[in-house]
Amino acid sequence: MHWKARTSRLCGVAQGRFGGHNGKMLMRSLSGRLSAFFSVASGLAVMGASPVMARPAEPVVPPSPTQIVEAAPPGDWVGIPADHLLVVDLAPDAAGQARRVIIQLMNGPWSQGWIGNIRKLAAAHWWDGTSVNRVQDGYVVQWGDPLGDDKARAKPLPPGLLSVPQGAYTLTAGAAPAFSGPRVADGVYAVAERFYQGWPIATGPGDEPETWPVHCYGSVGVGRDMPPDSGSGAELYAVIGNAPRQLDRNIAVVGRVISGMEWLSSLPRGKGDAGFYQKPGERTAITSIRLGSDVAGLPAWQYLSTDSASFAAYLDARANRRDPFYVRPAGGVDICNVPVPVRVTPAR
Repeated sequence: MHWKARTSRLCGVAQGRFGGHNGKMLMRSLSGRLSAFFSVASGLAVMGASPVMARPAEPVVPPSPTQIVEAAPPGDWVGIPADHLLVVDLAPDAAGQARRVIIQLMNGPWSQGWIGNIRKLAAAHWWDGTSVNRVQDGYVVQWGDPLGDDKARAKPLPPGLLSVPQGAYTLTAGAAPAFSGPRVADGVYAVAERFYQGWPIATGPGDEPETWPVHCYGSVGVGRDMPPDSGSGAELYAVIGNAPRQLDRNIAVVGRVISGMEWLSSLPRGKGDAGFYQKPGERTAITSIRLGSDVAGLPAWQYLSTDSASFAAYLDARANRRDPFYVRPAGGVDICNVPVPVRVTPAR
């Protein structure tokens, strides 16, 4: 999601709760320039402000999640390295319009075997001339070699790709980093769910629980054959429907779409089994896939730090909508309904 700057209102006191932690936030607007100062207890925030007014206080208008993101100070944003971006250029549409999709590759330590393979495939220009071969409504868009299942005609893979074991879908407690960001309410698919460096991560039960990346809308995963095959990374898919959490721990999550999702989600649905196209002419050609560091003129991107006070306030607002449209706060939120804000780095 691309967050665009827009005029923000002066925001006053709004009380709420999330996860039992309290805090304060002050937001001020001056000549169209916003700055936000947050103090957060235990990683979560409840918003409030006491602007000095010379006239009687007007009715409070609590800030929306979008306004909180717009007001986040520059220090709450984290740059995404160009070599952590995968730039997918589809063939132009029928009107001749370019179609570019940008994928952020996942930070370590999760899924790095597959991501290493993806880097090698991009460097070898392996995806050039392949296609989008499957679009299943409410589920996924999948791309790669359309002849990949035919060993006699399949496109040869570049040398040096790893064979990643299916055990690498998760990390044990000793291999996973410590979490410092806010915790999202416990879910059906995990004991706990948190964000780590901008990524939604689930945690299992036990004294030494496993952790794993979560499938949400826009998540990118690795297509594979039947177990124990775990896929090479040559066949990828993006989620275009409701979060298919049943895929967690069964398929590798390697990234997420941060720009151009509309080009994937609007493609014609396949009429074959599982949404595969039945005729070659139905496929969408892929012109090229490159690492961002190999694409001239690519804008720089940032995500809102999930350890920041701004994100804690944003998470709280997603769980407890207090802006005027809403009648009753929900009191909780699914981790996939907290998309991490991403933006093009503002010009200086």
